[in-house]
This record gives sequence, C-alpha cells and structure tokens, in this order.
Amino acid sequence: MTGIITALIGLGAVLSLSTLVWLISVRRRDASVADVCWGPGFVLLVWLYCVLSPMLTPRSWLVAALITLWGTRLSAHIFRRNRGKGEDPRYRSMRASQGPAFWWRSLFTVFCLQGAILWFVALPLLVAVRAMQPAALTLVDAVGLVLFALGFTFETVGDHQLARFKAQPSNSGHVLDRGLWRYTRHPNYFGDATLWWGMYAIAAATPGGWLTMLSPTLMSFLLIRVSGVTLLEDALKASKPGYLAYIRRTPAFIPWFPTRR
Repeated sequence: MTGIITALIGLGAVLSLSTLVWLISVRRRDASVADVCWGPGFVLLVWLYCVLSPMLTPRSWLVAALITLWGTRLSAHIFRRNRGKGEDPRYRSMRASQGPAFWWRSLFTVFCLQGAILWFVALPLLVAVRAMQPAALTLVDAVGLVLFALGFTFETVGDHQLARFKAQPSNSGHVLDRGLWRYTRHPNYFGDATLWWGMYAIAAATPGGWLTMLSPTLMSFLLIRVSGVTLLEDALKASKPGYLAYIRRTPAFIPWFPTRR
C-alpha cells in the first residue's frame, strides 16, 4: 500500500471520527467535545499508520509511543478542565452568531475543519512511521526526541501550574506570573509547538521527511495567531486588570527572562 493511499485512508478515518464526535455534540448541545477529542485523533491516526505500514522500525514504535503519551495526557487534561463548566465560550459565541443553523454548520466549521487540520499536522507521523531507512535511530531522531521532551514538559507543567492557580479562589482576577509563566505568557502553547517540531525532526531523519515542514509551521501559526495566543489574550486584556503590565514584562511565546520596567 502506497503512502498516498495510506494518507487518504487516514483522512477518511479522521473525518469519520469527526462526524461521530459531531453527532455526540449535537445530542449534548456542546461543541466542546471537539477539544477533548483532539489528542485522541492523533493517537488513532498514528496507530492506523502503524497497522497499514509494511514494516515497523524502532522509529515507528517511538513515534507511536510519544504521540500516545501526549494525546492521552492532553485529552485527560482538557476533560478535567471542561467538566461541569458548560460549552466553551468560543463555541457559545459561534452558536449565538449562527443561530438555529449552528447544529449542522458546526459539522463543517468546527469538526470537519478540525479533522482536516489534524490530518495535515500529522503528516510527519505518516512519514516517520512508514520510513524503512534508516532503520536505526539517528542523531536527528535524538534531536527530535529532545525537542519533544522539552515541549511536552512545558505543556504539562504549564497546564498543571495554571490549573493549580485557578483552583485557588483568591487568585480570581489575578495574573499567573510564577513558575514557567514568569518566562513566557503561554508555556503550554510554546510546548505544543515545540513538540510538533520534534515530531518533524524525527520525520526529517528519513528520506524526503523534510517535505512535511508545512505541518509544524501550520501548527505554530495556529497556536500563535489564530486559536491560541491572539484569541486568548484579547479576552485576558479585558478580564484581568494586571494583564497589560504582564504583557510588557513577559515574552509572549518563546521563554526568556522577564523585563524590568
């Protein structure tokens, strides 16, 4: 089975999963389930690629294990964060603006769109899993593993620190500027982007793998300019009086020491 056919099967699987999750969202009247299923979508895809691969190498097993770890952790975190809080404000806003038509429009504007992005971002996984050469792991694979570990640490620790901060009622209306949040305003988004560049590096260790560079580039762009930093900060500026001062002293994305002003 060629890589193109495998990729198309993967796209079909992701869109099928997206449709199933959409049906659940219609029944629950809560499109936030799309976020919970983001990580598991990658897990499904990487193991599907493993099953359809003509041969599995140490690189295949490494990529499948890393994505399973990341996707499971992310899904559990989002589920705990959203439990009992109703629909995410982003989807509530879309539901209000689209009115009664949202239930069917969301299939395309939320679920299928997210599925297509997921599939595109996961193209390095397809290449890394199916590559037969080099059969052994290389120095470039090691670089990718280090990037993944760095990103996973930032994402996990950042999420934990934020959840612990929000759990204290006395912190309501205040800005988290301790821990990793002292060095970047979005350690979890920085971590997510970094680990996907790690996945790209592992794919780039194989012949032709460098061609998937657009996948982590798209992921980074979305995290910085679309659904991540920009969207979140517009809301935080309005809801937290100290956030503008936090912006002036703290890097937005790439960690660095805060500026004294």
